Amino acid sequence: MFVQVIEGRTKDPAAIAEQGERWQRELRPGAVGFLGVTAGVTADGRSITIARFEDEEAARANAGRPEQTAWFETMAKLYDGPPTFSESTDVTEWLGGGSDDARFVQVMKFSGVDRAEMERMDAAFEPFAGQRADLLGGVRIWTGPDACFDVAYFTSEADARTGEQAEVPEEMRELMAGFQDLGEPEYLDLTEPHLH
Repeated sequence: MFVQVIEGRTKDPAAIAEQGERWQRELRPGAVGFLGVTAGVTADGRSITIARFEDEEAARANAGRPEQTAWFETMAKLYDGPPTFSESTDVTEWLGGGSDDARFVQVMKFSGVDRAEMERMDAAFEPFAGQRADLLGGVRIWTGPDACFDVAYFTSEADARTGEQAEVPEEMRELMAGFQDLGEPEYLDLTEPHLH
């Protein structure tokens, strides 16, 4: 899998969403190798789009289409400044990966993390994953040796907030504390995610 992450700021989330829907209607049929997208805008105007392709070749072919270039030129005008791009083939799906059934998506942007320690804690956390019925699955996208995006898909924001406060076994509480020791990520909460 090849993933492109596009980040920017916008004062017009509705226009960003409509342009995304226009891509689905008009350009998606010709996007060979396109697997899906998760996109949205946070309450403070941070826009994030996570586009998934079968491989880099498919993504590059899509980017080279004239209609894609014209579409993105229109999209770029909706950002407050130039958006930033991250790309990766170093992608891990957990609990089945993302879900189009999600009504809330939380993106955590980590930097300066110890990858081996994070993966060790992932393995330790796995037996407890079923205790969070609100958590549908997720994706981790490594964009450098110590930088990644974690994208978690939830049944709803209310369910996720309730799940965060729920009583959990002591071992799970210790694991959660360990994740906090990895550093404070940036949180991008997508309360109206666009999923395809």
